[in-house]
Amino acid sequence: MNKPILKSDPVAAGAADFFARSRAKLGFDVPLGLYDPNIIPASGDPGTDKMLEIVAREQPVRPAAVLIAVVDHPEPTILLTQRSAHLNDHAGQIAFPGGKIDATDASPLDAALREAEEEVGLSRDFVEPIGYLDLYGTAFGFRILPTVARVRPGFELTINHSEVDDAFEVPLSFLMNPVNHQVHSKEFRGMERFYYAMPFAERYIWGATAGMLRVLYERIYSS
Repeated sequence: MNKPILKSDPVAAGAADFFARSRAKLGFDVPLGLYDPNIIPASGDPGTDKMLEIVAREQPVRPAAVLIAVVDHPEPTILLTQRSAHLNDHAGQIAFPGGKIDATDASPLDAALREAEEEVGLSRDFVEPIGYLDLYGTAFGFRILPTVARVRPGFELTINHSEVDDAFEVPLSFLMNPVNHQVHSKEFRGMERFYYAMPFAERYIWGATAGMLRVLYERIYSS
């Protein structure tokens, strides 16, 4: 299956409008499902949700945090990374800066900011957190809480190649255009699983990253 999920008009994702909408709709209340093992977070795809239920019976679903860093250019962008090819989890995939929440992190926000500094050298001085997006579950056993943030331009990145091969920016207008939200499928543990994909130039944005971008679109522009 490889088709747009919607045929609605594209969103005019200007910076001022996006940040105003985000501040009105997001906050910093931590959802109970981030740490409660009895709550299985949803992804929006029944196949992925079923896989997560299976994984949750086999191992703890681990809390994680990512940073949705929206760079405040005249035409805003989102900062993404390409994970190193040698990693055990999600090797080579497109991702947001982020990772597992450590016991020493004061909050999921703190974890997301720490991971962004460690992975790509994004200084907190350039980051203005806006609020948490919805909790997102993955079939690989993570419960992810994304932090949406405004990032002031002018930062310099230092790539940690033990974790990340590259960092790049994609226009917000492309990612928030539902015409670009394709639905692909693959077999996982004998079940057909559907997932979002947003191919951009030579970058294949898919899986949890594309799923969270879809949630961002629905929360900021559709709700």
